[in-house]
Amino acid sequence: MFLRASPRFLKRSAGVIKTDVSNFRSVNSYCFKDRLTSRMFTKSEPLTTYFRSISTTNYQRQLNQPVHPETLPRPGGIATMMRLPYQETADGLDACFVGVPMDIGTGYRSGTRFGPRHIRHESVILRAVNCSTGAEPFDSLQVADIGDVNLCMYDVQEACRNIEDQFQAIVDTGCKPLIMGGDHTITYPILKAIKNKYGPVGLIQVDAHPDTSDSITGHKILHSTPIRRALEDGCLIANKVVQIGLRGGGYSPDNFKWGKQQGFRVVRAEDCWHKSLVPLMGEIREMMGDSPVYLTFDIDGLDPSVAPGTGVIEQGGLTGIQGLEIIRGCKGLSLVGGDVTEICPQFDPTGRTCRLGADLLYELLCVLPGVKYHDL
Repeated sequence: MFLRASPRFLKRSAGVIKTDVSNFRSVNSYCFKDRLTSRMFTKSEPLTTYFRSISTTNYQRQLNQPVHPETLPRPGGIATMMRLPYQETADGLDACFVGVPMDIGTGYRSGTRFGPRHIRHESVILRAVNCSTGAEPFDSLQVADIGDVNLCMYDVQEACRNIEDQFQAIVDTGCKPLIMGGDHTITYPILKAIKNKYGPVGLIQVDAHPDTSDSITGHKILHSTPIRRALEDGCLIANKVVQIGLRGGGYSPDNFKWGKQQGFRVVRAEDCWHKSLVPLMGEIREMMGDSPVYLTFDIDGLDPSVAPGTGVIEQGGLTGIQGLEIIRGCKGLSLVGGDVTEICPQFDPTGRTCRLGADLLYELLCVLPGVKYHDL
């Protein structure tokens, strides 16, 4: 009889494989090959010998990989992010993809609740190796799709409590979440959970709007207020917050002045026109230093010619190339997570905005600490 060590018997924790021998107690005779070490174990050796061999800190983990199209055609299978394995919790993961299907914080065009589902659908075309940068994240990190946050769809404050509680469970494992939004309200409760784990963090915000309003019609928690709420709650290091791509109109000059008054660096879209953002990202890396950093990418930071599938479009935004430069420029930072928000699939029947969202999340995975790079 040949047995394979499976996740039912193995649980990864901080690089150490923990085991449960109860499943083997009724085995009277056995002969099996460990599929990771290729070592044979027979009845002549106690099973405890096998368990000791897989409990060492230098044991090579088997890392999850996206399903290859030669194994299953791209139109087939369950549409997890990049067709990675699905698991219910973040236990044992270095990074995870997780959806937050929320749009009750919007005041105009809703639909971002469908963002996570459609991003996953478009992500099946992505490949494991980033041949533009040389990054090979799936040979470096243990990654899985852990599904969507279970949240109230009728009360924004209760929804935010749901989000914070469930993200607290994720980040407490040490896993770095890569989040599919959802409207931009979600960034506030996520940052609260991040703060409880890491303390105040630096923030890179790509956005057409500052999202620093105090309230709208008396309501303080919605997609126009998350950055202000996060700063007030001590989630952010004020002089390590940078907002890139701000533009368009406002109801008061204070909409754009408030962040500067708090110490934010504000890079308006007009300051980015017709230029590479590589030099800017060099300055931002120096600004962030060794501090933990979170990246929030509102898709409306990009021009609607690039990303039309969003609720509040503003002309004159960043290009797709600049979006990639921003994320790739985060390599070397102490990233603790990030999100892509405000994708409304129904406003882009071509699917390119959702595909772009999937690309940005993959690029974010590629710049997480610990990812190895090849010289291509």
